[in-house]
Amino acid sequence: MILRNAAFTLAIFALATCAYGERPVIDSFGRNGELTCTNLTPTSRYVVEWASSASGPWTNSWDALANVWAGSNGTMRVNVPMFYRVVGPTNDYLVVDLSGGATATNYPLSYLADTPAGGWTDEYKTTKLVLRRIPAGTFTMGSTAELGGSTNERPKHAVTLTQDFFAGVFEVTQKQWELVMGTWPSYFTNTVYRDSRPVERVSYEDIRGAIAGAAWPTNGDVDAASFMGQLRSKTGMAFDLPTESQWEYAGRAGTTTTLNSGYGLTSVNSDPRMDQVGRYSYNGGGGFGQSDSVDTSAGSAAVGSYMVNRWGLYDTHGNVFELCLDWFAAYPTNAVTDPVGGTDVTYRVARGGGWWLAAGSCRMAGSRITSNPDYAGHAQGFRVTVPAGQ
Repeated sequence: MILRNAAFTLAIFALATCAYGERPVIDSFGRNGELTCTNLTPTSRYVVEWASSASGPWTNSWDALANVWAGSNGTMRVNVPMFYRVVGPTNDYLVVDLSGGATATNYPLSYLADTPAGGWTDEYKTTKLVLRRIPAGTFTMGSTAELGGSTNERPKHAVTLTQDFFAGVFEVTQKQWELVMGTWPSYFTNTVYRDSRPVERVSYEDIRGAIAGAAWPTNGDVDAASFMGQLRSKTGMAFDLPTESQWEYAGRAGTTTTLNSGYGLTSVNSDPRMDQVGRYSYNGGGGFGQSDSVDTSAGSAAVGSYMVNRWGLYDTHGNVFELCLDWFAAYPTNAVTDPVGGTDVTYRVARGGGWWLAAGSCRMAGSRITSNPDYAGHAQGFRVTVPAGQ
């Protein structure tokens, strides 16, 4: 890249090697000018940021400065007298290759700057596991007066998460479970459709283990033979369930409304707004007594069948309840930072609602239920997380 303006010409420094998620500054320039982009890394996304001062703060919120892609090499003219810098690429997605199956000694890792050009194909729901980087931040957890609300999602309280983390773009599917564990535990067994359906009939103990894995929040250990134990040993990364606050924060994706689409509900039963964001009883799920051989027109849907949230995650409304790390507890009345849940060792938390429930039971703040650590029902699954910066 070369910067040219009437006053000077500046060569851009070579991009340094950085850990995933970092956004290295590869050029800064001020005032008016022409930015010429050449030889950008294929598939990587570079971002032009601006500030009113050379010391920042920097932002990329100005629509006139679109993301700079490798395919758009050329000259971009900037005619507003601000300071500009080019940063990138961002590695927003972590991909785990599970194709070696349960007997593999390792699962290769890779990173993507953005969703693939053709979107998430079936391989990312079956033989690969894809996670999205979620930025640290503060949000309001719970609700007080939503249609369909209950006392167990009160009071609303501020939660601050101080560390970025990666969260599964999709709920873990039956095929992904089979590749890691070598088993097919799920109720929905139709072999034509099962691969990309969420895995269910798996318990907290199946996922983390009944011995070491039962200790959270005292420590984050898991049993070696559990799903997380296998995933950790073959990637070298601390994969786990999300905490309950991580789950709601990632599911909300910056929204404060009943649904993460930015809307509220008009009915606690059948609602066209819930129809858009997830599988529930009135848009195909049906009642709890669905046949185990049913296709995806009833029961659970293939993951990713409904609207994505603003941070790139699917199915945080409905489909299957998603287990969280925490013991179930009443919400705090004050603001908290990086909460880890309660200390009552009776029930774990599951969130999100399920395919057999009405709209009011699949809200972002609601659908907060208890789950015995050894319970494995056919409307209960999970998604994975891993800390960023490992």
